[in-house]
Amino acid sequence: MTDPVRITCHCGAVELKVTLTDGLRTARRCDCSYCRRRAVPAVSAPLGGIEVVRGHDALTLYQFGTHTAQHHFCSICGIYMYHRRRSNPNEYGVNMGAIDGVNPAEHEPIPWHDGVNHPSDR
Repeated sequence: MTDPVRITCHCGAVELKVTLTDGLRTARRCDCSYCRRRAVPAVSAPLGGIEVVRGHDALTLYQFGTHTAQHHFCSICGIYMYHRRRSNPNEYGVNMGAIDGVNPAEHEPIPWHDGVNHPSDR
C-alpha cells in the first residue's frame, strides 16, 4: 500500500482520501462499452481504501449490465470519481486524472484491458 492521495472532482464538491494498492503502477484503461466512452485511466484501491472526506451527498451511482460495477460520479460537475470493479469486485478503480498533482498524459503509454470480452458477459 502507498500513502493516501487526495482526489477531487472538478467543482470541488467531492473530495476523497484514497490509499492506492500499488501507487500509479496499476494504471489501466478498459475498452468495455462504458469505459471506452469515458477513456479515463484508473488505478486500483482496496475496498477499504476510499474515504469520502467531503461531498458524500453529491456522489451519484451508475450501474448497467450485470450491475457488478458501481460507478460513482459527482452529481454537480459529472466527474467520474471511482468504481467497484467488475473484473475484480474486491477492488475499486479510481480516476487517475482526479488525483492531486497527477497528469495521466505524463504516464503514457497506459495499457488498455479487454472489457469487451469479459467472462461474466458470457
